Amino acid sequence: MEATDFMPGEAVIAGIRREIEAYEARRASAQRQVRWRVPVFLGLLIVCVALIAWLFNKVADPHEQWFSTPHVFLYLGGFVAASVLYFRAIKPATRLQQSFRDTLLPMIFGFVRDVRYQHGVRPNSFDRLPRETVGPFNRQSFDDIIAGRYEDFPFELYETRLSEGTGKGETVAFKGIVVAFETIEPFPGTLVAARKANKVVHFFRGMFASKMQELTCGVAELDAAYEFRTDNVEAARPLVTGRLARALTWLGETWPFDQARVALSGSDGFLLMPRSKNFFELPEISVPIDYQTHVAPMIADLGAMLATAALVRKIGAKDEAAG
Repeated sequence: MEATDFMPGEAVIAGIRREIEAYEARRASAQRQVRWRVPVFLGLLIVCVALIAWLFNKVADPHEQWFSTPHVFLYLGGFVAASVLYFRAIKPATRLQQSFRDTLLPMIFGFVRDVRYQHGVRPNSFDRLPRETVGPFNRQSFDDIIAGRYEDFPFELYETRLSEGTGKGETVAFKGIVVAFETIEPFPGTLVAARKANKVVHFFRGMFASKMQELTCGVAELDAAYEFRTDNVEAARPLVTGRLARALTWLGETWPFDQARVALSGSDGFLLMPRSKNFFELPEISVPIDYQTHVAPMIADLGAMLATAALVRKIGAKDEAAG
């Protein structure tokens, strides 16, 4: 399908442009507020920290001035306070942008029925995502969430980052888009096509060995890149060697950014498309919004991802249902 297949009609585009004009009128005011709030908020903090440090010096040992334990805690506290104050200073800009997205996103996705938009909450389908698809993680964050009906099936699409550990020891299990959808035919069990694991992740998946068995699809390139695991070998084998292998080959050609992953579990299907890009992010408050530059690509991106999910959901369908 072409990007033009998802573009709204002239009346909707005219409404979008009116919303952009309203946003632009408020954007200039928000930008002005941020310009003075950031230096004022941080400047006052610097003055306060310097004053408290001076008071510490009045009572501290001369040899420990500026480097005593109270000073260290003061500087650490000042750093934390600076981060908090910075985000408070730019609040007019972030609040305006989020309000604009709340209005804009449901409007531009006219090809989605019953469209719903949320931000920063846990998606309903996330707990049903087979963990073997991504490997171990203990930290998760969510950005934009779009749900509704595309063609004849309900879906939930969301941006997420899944990781384990913190700081330099952090390992990112997945960052990108997850599309959860209702399958055409329920799969009697769980089947995942995940990235070939390193030793640590392989150990994690091995903990599920009592119920999850590994298969091969017979395509050398795919078997070298993917692990196919299932708790129902008999039902999974014809899919792994047939439609799933063809779908993954096609995904490798159409999604060049990183290795896409697929999971089926009962009536739930999942398509995971790694990408560092934030698909539905607006430009900085200093940049004017333009329909062709900033809005039209969002529509094309979502349309392409849902069209891809529509093809992937046919993996488990019966021949007569798949068409």
